[in-house]
Amino acid sequence: MSNPKPFSLRAAALAASLGAVLALLQPAAAETTLKLAHASSAGSLINKAAEMFAEKLKAESGGSLTVRIYPDAQLGDEGPIADGVGAGSIDIGLGGVADAIDPKLNVVTLPFLFADAKAAHAFLDGPVGREVFATGGDNGFHMLGALDSGFRQFATIDKQIVVPADMAGVKLRTPPNPVILATMKALGALPQSIPFSEVYTALQSHVVDGVEPELRDFYDQKWYEIVKHVSLSNYIWTPNYWFMNKARYDGLTEAERAAVDKAAAETTTWYRAELGGVYDGVIAELKGKGIVIEAIDPAPFRAKVDPVYAQFGQEWGADFVANVRKAAAGQ
Repeated sequence: MSNPKPFSLRAAALAASLGAVLALLQPAAAETTLKLAHASSAGSLINKAAEMFAEKLKAESGGSLTVRIYPDAQLGDEGPIADGVGAGSIDIGLGGVADAIDPKLNVVTLPFLFADAKAAHAFLDGPVGREVFATGGDNGFHMLGALDSGFRQFATIDKQIVVPADMAGVKLRTPPNPVILATMKALGALPQSIPFSEVYTALQSHVVDGVEPELRDFYDQKWYEIVKHVSLSNYIWTPNYWFMNKARYDGLTEAERAAVDKAAAETTTWYRAELGGVYDGVIAELKGKGIVIEAIDPAPFRAKVDPVYAQFGQEWGADFVANVRKAAAGQ
């Protein structure tokens, strides 16, 4: 009786070879493209961060995830972007409007909450900050974190704001953030909620007397062509909330979710390190264009905003607001 072993080995080898050939003929795994939208300009640090995130995510996911970026409000202003992410028509959004995610996220924009950017970052990375940003899941959002939109200042077309009395009756454009709107009213200004993409025209036509900008946006959007006076008050720190459609995030593989989280964390670290130099450069550029930039004493302004804390303490819970305020002060 002949030994069948050599035949079995030959058959196994043939099957293995055939399997290898078939594997080579199989199409590569499908690539998933995520839509990321924001309202900042294509030349902004925000867009550079989006581009870095896209590069890191593609590398971390082995090419299974790519990102298509839509800057300059191509898919709408900040509010519509948040709505689009919640509805699933946009996968990832960056912006300062949080009501669609969870109104309590606006707690980080309470006036004079943070002494500086270092304090804001320490809060975001700490336990209370993580608790605040772990919201939105019930409303269809997964929070990736926040990139600084920076401290906001006072800027007007034809006069310098030095004390609160200078703000009386001044029409200032604001984003549709309820805390900013309430703060403007407490300081005596007349807030005008105008879409980001329409601000230049509103200034040009004197629909508003000025803005309360973050300086990079002020420069990138060329508002300095009309607005000539900037008062550095650091009156409110605002984030660019970074969020993803929760169903889209949950539908990724475990490895892909880990890649998203890692790419977002590494991009945030890079972004924070860039901020100081960017602001120094922006201020130098603005002064070179003849813009009057003066640091003002924030104490008289801070003395007028207690009603804002009381208002949102009633809305979100006094203990919640007090706990955030304590953690923001590093206590």
